[in-house]
Amino acid sequence: MNGTLYLVSTPIGNLEDISKRAIDTLIKVDLILCEDTRESGKLLSHYGIKNQLTSYYSQVEDQKIPLIINLLKEGKDIALISDGGTPCISDPGSKLVRACIENDIKVVPIPGPNSIIPALVLSGFEIKSFYFEGFIPQKKGRKSKLKEIAKRKEMTVFFESPYRISKLIEELNELCPNREITLCRELTKKFEEVIRGKISEIKKNISSLKLKGEFVVVINAIK
Repeated sequence: MNGTLYLVSTPIGNLEDISKRAIDTLIKVDLILCEDTRESGKLLSHYGIKNQLTSYYSQVEDQKIPLIINLLKEGKDIALISDGGTPCISDPGSKLVRACIENDIKVVPIPGPNSIIPALVLSGFEIKSFYFEGFIPQKKGRKSKLKEIAKRKEMTVFFESPYRISKLIEELNELCPNREITLCRELTKKFEEVIRGKISEIKKNISSLKLKGEFVVVINAIK
């Protein structure tokens, strides 16, 4: 009888943001797949979970999937977690889920934290629909992607590195200076911060921003 692949959502910052079901699942499975064993080890240690961790990240995904599928076919239960949030969303996992589906292996999501929904509700914008962009390109295709985002009528949410957030505001200011934007950083952590305003206004004060921690960017819909 096949085992089950569990997609377990883990805290995006505050270690208290995890469900009892997620903890129970991480305790009972035979193996936990994670992006970084050091980061995930901190979470497991915090909750006294002593279970086997093995790395599973983009560069080794294709190589490890056959082995993982074999373990599942042997009846092993396996959990997949990311460094923070919900697996498969701008993180590895989709290829493994597809392989499980093709092999009639049960996949069970354990819902929980992600950074997208908190950023949306903190924006103060009316949320009827939104477009999720994930990470925008660093170099190749970046300019065309930002032009596409600037022209898009619906609300758009995406991630950006603290090392490129100043550049992002400069780029957006050239394309759509009057669009409303919300920048969220360090969500759920001690120094959580939300910056709101028109892109042109934020550009004027960009030098005063604390450029630390991954940013979730929300651009309001065109009214």
